[in-house]
Amino acid sequence: MGTPDFAVPVLEALVTAGHDLVAAYCQPARPGGRRGRELVPSPVQVRAEALGIAVRTPVSFKASLPEGLAAREAFAALEADVAVVAAYGLILPRAVLEAPRLGCLNVHGSLLPRWRGAAPVQRAILAGDAETGVGIMQMEAGLDTGAVRLEGRTPVAGKTAGDLTTELSVMGARLMVEVLGDLDAYPARPQPEEGVTYAAKIDKAEARIDFERSAIEVERLVRAMNPAPGAWFEVAGERVKVLAADVLPFSFLGCEGLTVNDELTIGCGDGAIRPTLVQRAGRGVTSAEELLRGFAIPSGTQL
Repeated sequence: MGTPDFAVPVLEALVTAGHDLVAAYCQPARPGGRRGRELVPSPVQVRAEALGIAVRTPVSFKASLPEGLAAREAFAALEADVAVVAAYGLILPRAVLEAPRLGCLNVHGSLLPRWRGAAPVQRAILAGDAETGVGIMQMEAGLDTGAVRLEGRTPVAGKTAGDLTTELSVMGARLMVEVLGDLDAYPARPQPEEGVTYAAKIDKAEARIDFERSAIEVERLVRAMNPAPGAWFEVAGERVKVLAADVLPFSFLGCEGLTVNDELTIGCGDGAIRPTLVQRAGRGVTSAEELLRGFAIPSGTQL
């Protein structure tokens, strides 16, 4: 049970390990493609169909809805041993969680109880966490409150959300196969009661760069928003995304959001940043030097 790219390595690892997948569940196809006129299936649906696995895309499991009740019954009728969940995107009610003989195991992209919720990877970067990881969690009705069977860890420094998501997905796939190979060897251990934080879904408004913040915080924002939605500033009425940036030790008092030279060095609340990878609206990703050759942002420009 998964939908985005994060879940694809998990699906593939289960197949490679020889597990008998009775079905793949994912979110329904969404409008996309050219001008949003085509329904685009999720990455998991595309991969599952290519592997010959039956795909189901219920819109809900709510018992109050006829389609939700039917989805519950169809899920229970599979008589699965276990459900493997990775960024599925639908709330699973207790009836679904308890339908498989061994319950539901989730690949969660944080070191629980740190960063329960929708955006653990981005929140770990934004908070400046030194380390994050992935856990194999025995799911229960609460939001990411289940006991953890196995964890893997990795440093955060210098990595984008895209980098970390890929790394944790591959790590989680390996750990899931390991746990499924011998459940008794990995007993479910309750999460600590202290250190609980919540990873709220990323709002697009958060992607606008606030140069009142320190250069270190701005650089974290750039990495946390890469690849999507992309951190950005506005100049001459146009948005420019920043996909990578260097932190500079210079201090420019009172120059927050001001370019302090012709190389796109930008003053922050503490220190300065220099974007290294940027993207104008509707154009490809370029270096800052290439951007400035065709789009002048002279020293003294207020962003």
